[in-house]
Amino acid sequence: MEEKKLDINSIVGFLLIFGILIFWFYQNQPTPEEIEAQKAKQAESEIQVNPEEAQPTTTLPQSSVNLADSSAIANYKKTIGDFSYTAAKEGTTVLENDVLYLEISNKGGQIVEAYMKEFVTFDSIPVYLVKDGNAAFGIAFSTTDNRVLNTKDLFFEPQLSNNGDTQILSMKAKVSANQFLEYRYEMKPGEYLVDFVVRSQGLSSVINNVQPVTLDWQLIGIRHNKSIQYENRYTRLTYNHDGGKISKLSETSDDEESEIDIKWLSYRQHFFSSILATNTPFKTAEFTSKNLVDEESKEAKVTKEYATIAPLELQGGELAYQMNWYYGPTDIKVLSEYKDLGLADSIPYGWGIFGWINRYVFTPFYGFLSSYLPFGLAIVVMTILVRLAMSPVTYKSYLSQAKMKVLKPEITELNEKYKDNAMKKQQETMKLYNKAGVSPMSGCVPAVLQLPIFYALFMFFPTSFALRQKSFLWAEDLSSYDTIAELPFAIPFYGDHVSLFPILASVAIFFYMMMTTGQNMQTQPGMPNMKFIMYLSPLLMLFFFNNYASGLSLYYFVSNLITIFIMLAIKKFILDEDKIHAQIQENKKKPKKENKFQRKMREMMEQAEQQKKK
Repeated sequence: MEEKKLDINSIVGFLLIFGILIFWFYQNQPTPEEIEAQKAKQAESEIQVNPEEAQPTTTLPQSSVNLADSSAIANYKKTIGDFSYTAAKEGTTVLENDVLYLEISNKGGQIVEAYMKEFVTFDSIPVYLVKDGNAAFGIAFSTTDNRVLNTKDLFFEPQLSNNGDTQILSMKAKVSANQFLEYRYEMKPGEYLVDFVVRSQGLSSVINNVQPVTLDWQLIGIRHNKSIQYENRYTRLTYNHDGGKISKLSETSDDEESEIDIKWLSYRQHFFSSILATNTPFKTAEFTSKNLVDEESKEAKVTKEYATIAPLELQGGELAYQMNWYYGPTDIKVLSEYKDLGLADSIPYGWGIFGWINRYVFTPFYGFLSSYLPFGLAIVVMTILVRLAMSPVTYKSYLSQAKMKVLKPEITELNEKYKDNAMKKQQETMKLYNKAGVSPMSGCVPAVLQLPIFYALFMFFPTSFALRQKSFLWAEDLSSYDTIAELPFAIPFYGDHVSLFPILASVAIFFYMMMTTGQNMQTQPGMPNMKFIMYLSPLLMLFFFNNYASGLSLYYFVSNLITIFIMLAIKKFILDEDKIHAQIQENKKKPKKENKFQRKMREMMEQAEQQKKK
C-alpha cells in the first residue's frame, strides 16, 4: 500500500485560504452588547411595511395639517409664515416609465413611493425601495425673522408637463408668484435615474444667510430576500468622497462617519440601491447607519436605518443644486450607463486586487458565458476554465508534495538521530533541503497565489445581480440558498433548512484534504492534530454556507471536484516519483551556492548552537 505523507506546506496554504472564511465569518458576528443594543433600537425604530398590519411604533417625522379645519390652517400659516401663499393641498403626483414608478407628495415635495416594475421579491411582491413612510427627504433652513422651517412641513404646488418623452414635474413651495422654493423632477423613458433640481428664486431676503441650510435624507431598508441576515450582510451605506474615494459604513453594527466633498451616497439594499448624486459636491456630510437585524427571522420586515445630514451652500442667497435620484438594481449593466457619475463604484466587488479581478475579469467573463448558457451551467463552465488556468499552480504544489515525500525517509532519520537536539536537527534538515534543491515553503506559495482568485469569487457570487432569481437543478435562486428539506426547528449557526450544494461542496473538500494531507497526521512533534482539522474544516464550511448563495457552493463543489481530477491526472500521467528521487540525488552531488537568506539563517543557527554549548 502506498504510504501517504504529511505535507505541512499544503496544509498551511489551505489554512491560509480557509482562514479568510473564518475571519470574515467572525467579523460579521455582532457582540452580545451589540445584539442587546440592536434589540433596543429595533424596538424603538422598527416599522411595518405592510399597510394592512399594525401601524409602526416609530415613523420618520412628518407634520399634518387638516386643510378643512380653519383653525389648523391659521396655525399652519402662522408657522410657515410667508410660505402660506401656495394654494397646494394634500395629494400626490405620479411619475413613471416602463421600468420605474415614483409617487411624489405635495407635502414636502418628496418621493413617498418608489418601486421597480421588472423585479419582485422572493415572495413575488414588487420590489419597493420607498413605501409606507420608510423614507423622508427635507431641507431645513432659518428665516430672516429667526424661524426654522423644513421643506417636509411645507406644501408644494405640483405642475406636470412633458418635453417629448421626458416627464417634468415642478414642485413649488411659494412665498409669492415670483418667490418660491422648487424641486424639479425629470424622468426619461427606460431609465432608473431621475434628474433632480433644488433651487430657490427670490428668497435671498427670506432665508437667513448666517445659519446653515441642511439637507436631511433618511431611509429604512425594506426586506427583499429569503434570508434577512444574508441580505443585511450586503446592505450597506456607501459614498464617494474626497476626490473619488469610496468608503462604507459597517455592515454588521451601528456606525457613523463624517466626510468631506461628497459626490454621491448610496443606501444599498443588497441587490437594489437608492442613490443621491450631486453635480455640486456637498462640502461635508454626516452619515449614520443603524442595524435593525439581530437574528434570522421570517417575520422581520426591515434591515438597516440610514440617515445623512449635509449642509448646502447658498449662491447669492439662493439655493441652486443639480442632483440625481437613482432607484434601481445594483447591476453593473445598468449603473455603467452613468459613467459620468461613477455609480458602478457602489457595487461591492471587494477591496484592492480582489475587487479589480472581480470587476474586470469575472463579472464580464460570467456575463459573456451566461449570454449563451443557462446561468447554473455558466458557473460550471467558468469554474472549469478557472481551474484549468490555475492547473500550473496546482502542478507546482503537487510537485512540492512529491519532493517532500521522497525526502521523508531521510528527514525521519534526521529526526531520530538528533531527537535530543532540536537546533542541530533543524540545521541538518535545512542542509538536506538545500542540497536536494527543495524548498519547504514551495507548497505554500501556490496556495497564496490562489488567494486573489479565491476571494474575488467569494465576493462575486453573493453580489452578482446576474444570478438573482436564476434557477439551476433544484436551486430556485442561485443568489440565495437552495433548500431540499425544511426543518421543524432552527439549529444554531445552521438554520431551519437543509441545503444540498453546501453538503456536496463539503464532501468534495473532505476528499481533497484526504489527498493533500494524507493519513499520517502526527509525524512531526509539536504539530496540532491535523487529522482533526481535516474533519473539522468541511464541517465548518457545511454550517457556514448553508445560508449562503447556492451559486457559491456550486462553484466550490465543482472547483474541488476538478482539482481532485487534476491532481489524480498529475500523479498518474505527469509526475514520476522515481525520476524525482533520481533528480534529488543528482542535485545532492552538485554544490549549490547559498543565497544571502540561507547563509544568514545558517549563521544565526550556528551562533545559537554555540551559545547553547557555552
